[in-house]
Amino acid sequence: MAETAPMPMCPMGETCRGMMAKTGSGFWMTIPGVVFVALGVAIIIFPTILVWLVAIALIVMGLAMLMMVNFMRRIGKNYRNGSR
Repeated sequence: MAETAPMPMCPMGETCRGMMAKTGSGFWMTIPGVVFVALGVAIIIFPTILVWLVAIALIVMGLAMLMMVNFMRRIGKNYRNGSR
């Protein structure tokens, strides 16, 4: 039978191993879950919070896009001027 090479490890394997070795990492990974559950309960109680969250998300995404366009324009301008 043909000899096969061992399967390569998952790219996230080292990261996961490091997280398992640290005792406090489980606590820090549960915080976003608790926040999302609390936010879900708050939205059920006060549905207008959802409108505010969507509005804030759209504003942040719009600002991020404007910053990205500005960055890309600067890169294009530098590339056309020959300063790489």
